[in-house]
Amino acid sequence: MTKIEAGTGKAYPWLLVGMLWFVCLFNYADRQAIFSVFPLLRKELALTPIQLGIVGSSFMWMYALAGPLAGWMSDRVSPRKVIVGALAFWSVVTAGTALCHSYGILVFFRTLGGLGEAFYFPAAMALIGAYHGAATRSRAMALHQSSVYAGTIAGGAMSAFIAERHGWRSSFTIFGALGVVLAVVLLFCLRQPPRVAGDEPRENPLLHFAHGVREVLRNGRIVLMIAVFMGANFVAVVFLTWLPTFLLEKFHMSLSNAGFSSTAYLQAASVLGVLLGGWLADRFAAKRAGGRQLTQAIGLLCGVPFLFLTGWSITVLGLIVSMTGFGFFKGIYDANIWASLYDVVPVEKRGVAAGVMNSLGWLGGGFAPVLIAAAAQRFGLSACISATSVIYLCLAVVMMGLAAKLAKRASR
Repeated sequence: MTKIEAGTGKAYPWLLVGMLWFVCLFNYADRQAIFSVFPLLRKELALTPIQLGIVGSSFMWMYALAGPLAGWMSDRVSPRKVIVGALAFWSVVTAGTALCHSYGILVFFRTLGGLGEAFYFPAAMALIGAYHGAATRSRAMALHQSSVYAGTIAGGAMSAFIAERHGWRSSFTIFGALGVVLAVVLLFCLRQPPRVAGDEPRENPLLHFAHGVREVLRNGRIVLMIAVFMGANFVAVVFLTWLPTFLLEKFHMSLSNAGFSSTAYLQAASVLGVLLGGWLADRFAAKRAGGRQLTQAIGLLCGVPFLFLTGWSITVLGLIVSMTGFGFFKGIYDANIWASLYDVVPVEKRGVAAGVMNSLGWLGGGFAPVLIAAAAQRFGLSACISATSVIYLCLAVVMMGLAAKLAKRASR
């Protein structure tokens, strides 16, 4: 898609970002809520750490498997319909999680949640990309990305707070009901963009899907970005899944305090980082090819020492400083995940490229809950969290190389 100008006005492209901001908030709040109540689940359902890890991973594995199909659909089906339908589906599933009374049913509902949420991001990125060209793309997507952190805080802190007072099931009922209400509102407020070049239906949908995935994976620059995304997601999922438990066990925090502290400092700092990262990337990209990728590399590299210190902090103050620093530089990387991808993907392949990237990225992240649960039994959570700094260092080197390659190619 190209930037759409006819009939939209100057305000609607940013109003669109604002509406999708709330959808994305629920997208992340609904997936994060489970992790803050892991201690309660472990006690009520008599679960082992590995079983808890599978509860977390089941969501991400289905999310990953559905990603390519979700991306392909966002290129062919009305993104408005995909977004509203996905929001309604995963909200009902979230509310249904409150009915789970066994390990198997809990894993089943988490898997359904991953299926529903997988359809949101490719459609949302395609819709934002339709209304925002190269001049505003990073800022628009960075603003949207800030809702990821707000949703993570809301899901982590509110679920723990509600669970201490009303039981762990209540938060899922509340989040699910509010999501359904938002879906109804968006039916009337979210516009369908006009058709542009590349929107026409193809004769053979399955063949088009297969060709799209193949073309994406044959592009070496996209493959490198996907590999980096997989590594960054692995680190992020370690924090999302196990940080509340880490704070409860190491620093003896209450459930609500651990739920708040594990998300608020890191994610609030990420909001600042993502806004700065979007602004910097638009400026860098205007001056040199590979500017967005260079911005991502800076964020990854600067996050390395803070990752290491988070695991080995012995005081709450030191922990907060470390989490805040990591969150800020993580935001700088996150701001340009999709904008960087769009720099190297043909317009008509953006949806399928985003779907494949989202799929493989979360497939890599999906192994984090189980692997860390197993490793922590031998080495402890402190060592496991600090070890993720090595992953970030390797990713920074790869991203710097890609930025240099893009700049060199453009200068020929």
